[in-house]
Amino acid sequence: MAVPKQKQSHARTAQRRAQHKLSAPTYNACPQCHSARLPHRVCPVCGSYKGREVRAHTREQAD
Repeated sequence: MAVPKQKQSHARTAQRRAQHKLSAPTYNACPQCHSARLPHRVCPVCGSYKGREVRAHTREQAD
């Protein structure tokens, strides 16, 4: 079984862990209403996906 010969330094450990971060989600403009939306998802404003309306859009969904 492989066992490290020496202790890894704190700086080396921190450099490795610096890559373990979350990235912010990317947003694309909706081709119909030009609002921001996540890629490959239905637009929350107009309800369109791939050029067709797949969900009826309503502004008052909080009621």
